[in-house]
Amino acid sequence: MPFDADHKIAEQDLSKILEAGRWTPTAHNMQNYEIIVVNDSKVLESIANIKKPVSETFIRENYYQLSSSEEELLKRKTGLLGTMFPPAWRNPDFKLDKTAESIQRPFPACPVMLIVVYDPGKRAPASEGDFLGILSLGCLMENMWLMANSLGICFHIVSSLSADVAEKEVKEILSIPDNLKIAFSCRLGYKSSLPEKYLRVRRDIEDFTSYNKFGSKKQD
Repeated sequence: MPFDADHKIAEQDLSKILEAGRWTPTAHNMQNYEIIVVNDSKVLESIANIKKPVSETFIRENYYQLSSSEEELLKRKTGLLGTMFPPAWRNPDFKLDKTAESIQRPFPACPVMLIVVYDPGKRAPASEGDFLGILSLGCLMENMWLMANSLGICFHIVSSLSADVAEKEVKEILSIPDNLKIAFSCRLGYKSSLPEKYLRVRRDIEDFTSYNKFGSKKQD
């Protein structure tokens, strides 16, 4: 998603986004997160140029969420249109090679990035796998996302910086302590051009809702 790198985000708008994050409901009010605001162009460039390895696991598992046509996607009501991804990624037998490596490219420029980190050593009480803590981080993301969109600011989630190789480089660039892990990153900015439109689908309410017991649909 291309952003206008020269269209800066006003300080008061960035503050509103961070304030929305501040009031995120978190498990046991642990607030187990730190946010690094990156708005220095040289630091942004360093992060953008980090090589982000293509994940074979992601591509293979993502394949089963893809539809080959808009008609198929409308029928399934879930997943994504296959044309959103390179042809090589639409193959369940995908194997990493030089072609896949050539797909790696820097992030498009943006005026601000937010890097959200947390301490995996601080688990929410009696939460297996820290499910509640991870849920809290999702709430943080959504709070900031909604505020950004209400201000006309695009909010692009970047998951590749959480991968081991890329994460190590980001932590070195930003002097992030060893005990913290990157939960997610996001690019903030204003559109520099109209984004390519893709068909988006959702299940109907009756497809995922039961009443009083699982599988029992609403009665007239």
